[in-house]
Amino acid sequence: MTVPIGIHDIALATGHYAMDLAELARHNGADVNKYYIGLGQTSQTVPAPDEDIVTLAAAAAKQIVARHGVEGIRTILFATESGIDQSKSAAVYVQDLIGLPAASRAVELKQACYGGTSALQLAVGIVARDPEQRVLVIASDIAKYDLDSGGESTQGGAAVAMLVAANPNLAVVDETVGLYTANVQDFWRPNYRSTPLVDGKLSVSAYLEAVEQAWKDYEGRGGRGVSEFAGFCYHQPFTKMAHKAHTRLLELKGIEATAARLHADLSPTTIYNRAIGNSYTASLFVGFTSLLDHSDDLDGRSVALFSYGSGCVAELFSVTMVPGYRAHLRTADNRAAIARREPISYEKYRALRDFTLPEDGSELVVSARSRSPFRLTAISGHSRIYAAAHAQ
Repeated sequence: MTVPIGIHDIALATGHYAMDLAELARHNGADVNKYYIGLGQTSQTVPAPDEDIVTLAAAAAKQIVARHGVEGIRTILFATESGIDQSKSAAVYVQDLIGLPAASRAVELKQACYGGTSALQLAVGIVARDPEQRVLVIASDIAKYDLDSGGESTQGGAAVAMLVAANPNLAVVDETVGLYTANVQDFWRPNYRSTPLVDGKLSVSAYLEAVEQAWKDYEGRGGRGVSEFAGFCYHQPFTKMAHKAHTRLLELKGIEATAARLHADLSPTTIYNRAIGNSYTASLFVGFTSLLDHSDDLDGRSVALFSYGSGCVAELFSVTMVPGYRAHLRTADNRAAIARREPISYEKYRALRDFTLPEDGSELVVSARSRSPFRLTAISGHSRIYAAAHAQ
């Protein structure tokens, strides 16, 4: 008998500050509904100077370890597209901060926003080989675009940590998947740039083409029909992208994409992303967490997830919810993480954007700003120095 493998626990973390997009509209003279309605975004997370992808990841992972301990975790897979080092894995820093055993592997994965799904599927494979093991999967990103660019309104940041195990408490990852890869230059960030280059129109069309092609591959491999899913989660660079994608899928299957149908299928998945903004690799799983926290009981029902990473790689897969999963959710914690962000003005946001870490080896002590359990405390000897908040 095949042992079911999937998501045993899931935890969310986001940054210290939040800027309402009304502030951005005030700065650039735009109608705020361009953001609230056109993009489906209301605010965005802005990290404090002592926050980065490692501190966000460790804050999410700490919640997993606090509940389940570290026994049996021999692998940590860290997906990100806003990495801090071209050689050393961000997972190594997290392994140290949260106290994972030295007898473990720590790896960083990259393929734009798709990386988190890749990490999840690799984790399932590791557990399938040895069901006694558990794998910690983390997707953590801070989305940052050029000032006064079209992408600035979609910025954000978050981390999602998942514990993958046999006989999971939350969701079994189903075996059938649909895949699609195409060499598309819609979004990329060369090593010499701190912000990406984006062809927005091409990126939307590439995303929609990937939805169609991944679904066709999934269907051809014997996957479920659209009507068999109780929920649909999409990668959300902005939440209206999920509406565009779901419209494409429904119309592909000859189903009318009415406003009522789109709202019913998608609204629970967009609540957290509307407030957080784009979190790249974490975005799909922020949406999944939002679905779990805002949906009716999904015991024994299946949820479709579509992962897209520019460039591009896409995957359509599904999970089946375990009966009783709601007893293991972190709904109050997730809502609190978003609600406790400190609101800031556009001027404060610009001041935070103007702060940069040295790139020439200069020493820097980073002042304490965030309430995160982990902080970036200094740059010393070309190295980032991290500490638990209580160790300041």
